[in-house]
Amino acid sequence: MSSVVVVGGTSGIGREFARARVECGDDVVLTGREARRADSVAKEIGARGLALGLSRPHDIAAALAGVGTVDHLVLAGVSRDENRVTAYDIDTALHLVTLKLVGYTEVVHTLRPRLHDASAIVLFGGQAKERPYAGATTVATVNAGVTGLVRTLALELAPVRVNAVHPGVVGDSPYWRDKPAEVLADLRARTPSGRLATMADIVDAVDFLLRNRSVNAIDLSVDGGWALG
Repeated sequence: MSSVVVVGGTSGIGREFARARVECGDDVVLTGREARRADSVAKEIGARGLALGLSRPHDIAAALAGVGTVDHLVLAGVSRDENRVTAYDIDTALHLVTLKLVGYTEVVHTLRPRLHDASAIVLFGGQAKERPYAGATTVATVNAGVTGLVRTLALELAPVRVNAVHPGVVGDSPYWRDKPAEVLADLRARTPSGRLATMADIVDAVDFLLRNRSVNAIDLSVDGGWALG
């Protein structure tokens, strides 16, 4: 049995990963921005829930005070941001930069004494860093920053392994599944594999990064080749 912490585990892929690890018999702690929702989701899947806001990094240490030894840490917390340099929203940009770069780092900093030589960490980035779109000014920049963060953490925390997963369009995720059918069809047509990634695909990729002892400091793209389109 492994001890697993999933930051951003109340919805989407984070929740699916937490559920999968509970079903494997692991001891799972998941976090969400709101205490009530974190507790509700955790009870539903058999985990333990904590309130933690990645965009409030000064509060992270206190939020994680009750967490013990960590075998696997998954930083899956994300925030949608529609930002263009022609109409730049500084507040939303600062929110996302703080959440993913400062917040992720502070979680690792807080839990570092509770990691051990065989521990592993996975950070969530995204394929906007390779294939930006209109409105991805901050998203693309931050996801590229995740690459740099993974590399420096892998050096600083060695022998703890640190990797990143960069999903493309995840067709059955809460964000994408209700999009118009023609939008999803067009995305599939522009994906070499002919199918969009699924949440199960991403869960499997994260599990691989945590499990394989020879994989370290890499960016794993899970997009069916979408970035080539």
